[in-house]
Amino acid sequence: MNENRYGRIVNISSGLGSFEILQGFLGLKGSTSVYRISKTMLNALTCLVAQDVADMGIKVNAVCPGRVQTDMGGADAPQTIEEGADTAVWLALLGEDGPNGGYFRERQLIAW
Repeated sequence: MNENRYGRIVNISSGLGSFEILQGFLGLKGSTSVYRISKTMLNALTCLVAQDVADMGIKVNAVCPGRVQTDMGGADAPQTIEEGADTAVWLALLGEDGPNGGYFRERQLIAW
């Protein structure tokens, strides 16, 4: 990526790693502390790497796909696999003017 001065890195995160949820502001519970902190650290890594490569034509963003109909999300999850993948694919195909260092759900910027 450095050599080509172009690249897109999309980290798959989770809303359970957001600071609002970690601080209990949204009242959501579930998943283990290990899973949640791993997503929080992934979010921090996204921010740091995005800063490191900002002048290299590389964009780094994180996405929360939401609860998706997979083995992990369950058959009753509200989103299909295609719906869950949409924002990640969008971020992977960003143009030069696209965001860098953001956290997204349904193609919208969300709070860390």
